[in-house]
Amino acid sequence: MPKLIISDTSCLIILSIIGELDLLRRLYKTVTITQDILLEYGEIVPDWIEVQQVKDSYSQQLLEMQINKGEASAIALALSSGKHILILDDCKARKVAERLGLTVTGTLGVIIKAKNTGIVSSIKPYLFKIKGTNFRISEELEQIALKEANEKH
Repeated sequence: MPKLIISDTSCLIILSIIGELDLLRRLYKTVTITQDILLEYGEIVPDWIEVQQVKDSYSQQLLEMQINKGEASAIALALSSGKHILILDDCKARKVAERLGLTVTGTLGVIIKAKNTGIVSSIKPYLFKIKGTNFRISEELEQIALKEANEKH
């Protein structure tokens, strides 16, 4: 079974707001979300976004004691279906997923990967658009992202 790319709601929202949701398709071909994430997102998703049910509702309920429902469902799906890549932006959710041995990236990680694989030529336009939203990127995180993308500030 190929590796799933499981996205939480925040990545979908941020990329939609800046008009770049298709970046996920160009990079990964298919992205998987849960029913809870679909409900949080609140929009119709393109056909390259697959919705899967979480099979282990008990694990999700335990995770919901620490993090929100969408993030908990994404982690529970990853745990029940093998080693996959999770796109999570929330710091607490990322730490929980990493403690559980899952591979995690964030929206900035997606954009950096798109640059480093030649799908986009620069991350700067994406950073500029994201900074125009309510999604906060610290100066330190921006510098790290630019360095990882081999770009100068």
